[in-house]
Amino acid sequence: MLPSLRQLHYLKLLAEHGSFSRAAEAAHVTQPTLSAGIQELEKILGAPVVDRARSGVILTAVGEDAVRRGGEILAQTEDLVQAAKSAGQPLSGRFRLGVIPTIAPFLLPRVLPLLRTRFPKLRLFLREDMTAKLVVALKSGALDAALIALPYDTTGLRTARVGDDELMAALPPGHHLGHGGPVSMDNIDSDDLILLEDGHCLRDHALSSCGLEPPKANSKTGESHFAATSLHTLVQMVGSGLGVSLLPAMAVESGLAERASVTIRPVGLTGDERPPSREIVVAWRAGSSRAVEGRLLAEALRV
Repeated sequence: MLPSLRQLHYLKLLAEHGSFSRAAEAAHVTQPTLSAGIQELEKILGAPVVDRARSGVILTAVGEDAVRRGGEILAQTEDLVQAAKSAGQPLSGRFRLGVIPTIAPFLLPRVLPLLRTRFPKLRLFLREDMTAKLVVALKSGALDAALIALPYDTTGLRTARVGDDELMAALPPGHHLGHGGPVSMDNIDSDDLILLEDGHCLRDHALSSCGLEPPKANSKTGESHFAATSLHTLVQMVGSGLGVSLLPAMAVESGLAERASVTIRPVGLTGDERPPSREIVVAWRAGSSRAVEGRLLAEALRV
């Protein structure tokens, strides 16, 4: 006898919620029903999948392996169902799209009306999160595609290019580099940089594309350098004279810096090098049936 999809689904919810009561609620079944499904799964596998403790549910080694393998099976099954539903009608019905915070508020307001017009049967569900969490959700089948920025490790994923997003220098009022043409990064001390906090891929893009080292902690006090949690906060920090930064062009073009006392300048590099930028792509899980829709979405976003 083989495990059923329902049993694997119960186990997945149990792993996510950490208790039988919350997992049963998420599955829209009674707790005894979910518990019976887990017990039957344990009989089929010949080993316990969870340890029941007062503090909650703890997965056994067999349970962790079953969640991982079962998640892949459930994702492939859902792909099958969605592919059948959207056969001949790409980008119709439910589509779960992840977007990173440094893209979502600047690109989506422009493109969502166009998507509604071009694909009137599309029911788009959006999730905004950092790249690492979106990639995990893609691989587990919790998302159909994600709008992210490269470079980033895309092992196990496939991508379709949307376009390049240039990085621009943001300078406080009266800064000596705020006049004239492009700003040379050779003239900027990395310790004057204010960047997004660790976890935001834009931080790594800014440092690597401009050949800069991460700002160091204060050697005397040991305190960490300033870091922002969002681009809006970053602009306010620059406008307050706390340092300089790098902003994506799509954010600047959307008016991010208009209400702050910030000077925006292009970044100039030596020789024939191109201005620093990040590549915007639509990503999906390798082997997913949503590949055609991922490419179609990327094409629609090239506006």
